[in-house]
Amino acid sequence: MKLIGIGDNVVDYYRDQGLMYPGGNALNVAVSAKRNGAEACAYLGIAGDDRAGDHILSCLRKEGIDASRVRRVYGPSGEAVVELNADGDRIFVGTNRDVRVSSLLALRLSVQDIAYIDGFDVVHTSVNSDLEHELPKLSHKAVSFDFSTPKRWTPDYLRQVCPHLTYAFFSGSDLSPTEIRRLIEEVHMFGVKVVGVTRGPEPAIFSEYGELCKQTPLPADIVDTMGAGDSFIGGFLAAYHDRRDMASALEQAARSAAQTCGGYGAFGYGVCK
Repeated sequence: MKLIGIGDNVVDYYRDQGLMYPGGNALNVAVSAKRNGAEACAYLGIAGDDRAGDHILSCLRKEGIDASRVRRVYGPSGEAVVELNADGDRIFVGTNRDVRVSSLLALRLSVQDIAYIDGFDVVHTSVNSDLEHELPKLSHKAVSFDFSTPKRWTPDYLRQVCPHLTYAFFSGSDLSPTEIRRLIEEVHMFGVKVVGVTRGPEPAIFSEYGELCKQTPLPADIVDTMGAGDSFIGGFLAAYHDRRDMASALEQAARSAAQTCGGYGAFGYGVCK
């Protein structure tokens, strides 16, 4: 399986440590899929010409992620300011969203980009990537999309995005079992094959055309939960897309998320800001 992440990249700045780590959902999922055995992975997005952008691209090279089609532009890369609570849960306390280059410039996929993307089996993007306008260009591929938490989506947004997707992922810790069941049914009605709802410390609930499967989180020495959900998605896609074994893929996803919780940052590489 070959996967390309398209969209958001940031550095997560841990204020108490004075360190910044590479991150962003689309980027993290590409790294996670590669670490979980994907044959090849790439990332396409917009990065600034600053030290943060340099660090992001350097880390991708170290992970064997092709970043040859990343746009480097004049201005600051994305930054999220992070604090950790006593349980190791990451809390976002600030962002430079109003000035970062990925917010000021729209990512437009060229004919050359699409030809390059066609060399991959799965395209992953997210609600954070501002890529909704480009989804029709990608829907001939297997498209994976992370909708994040309930505050990030609405019924109208689901109607806009879901018809283009093969995989839809949601963070549902705040949803009741009834709300999760209704969400899964609604998303399947748009033609989405696999719908997954992660729920933090509670079992994840996944559905393949209405057939439900649950996965309990695996034991972990939790240092930092940053990127755990992205690692879950990357691990799942790497294991599931070719073999179509839901139970095995969810176990691999849970293992990937547990490993991520054992270190700082979404996948390490902290450096001084």
